[in-house]
Amino acid sequence: MKKNLLCIAFASLAFSGNVLAEDITGTWKTIDDKTGSSKAILEMRQENNGTYTAKIIKVTPRPGYTPKETCINCPAPYTNKPILGLDILTGLKAADDYHFVNAKVLDPLTGKIYSGKAKLSANGKRLTLRGYVGVSALGRSQTWIKQD
Repeated sequence: MKKNLLCIAFASLAFSGNVLAEDITGTWKTIDDKTGSSKAILEMRQENNGTYTAKIIKVTPRPGYTPKETCINCPAPYTNKPILGLDILTGLKAADDYHFVNAKVLDPLTGKIYSGKAKLSANGKRLTLRGYVGVSALGRSQTWIKQD
């Protein structure tokens, strides 16, 4: 009997780590890593395959910045697409409760596409997105703040 209880206890501990990732769907405000000001409001959604996609729903007005209306320098299929409604993050996949990997991140100002990964804060209110080419250590991080 003790042996069975011990097996059940170990089994429950082993499976307790297989919890679904924290929910990152909803509205996020992006913060520029260089200026500290808000750049845009994004809507994060979960696709049928379990990955996450984020689209621009509002460009935040800033002094000295005139927002582009279309993604002029972007590669196909983004070329000349409106900035509003543009999917700038695709393929983000949960690695565990707070870490996400395998994203493609589009910078609509330059048209460059980066690999990406993200880490969610313990309270679920901040998502730190790291965009990079090749090696993560050579990239840049941007903080997103949950709005809802």
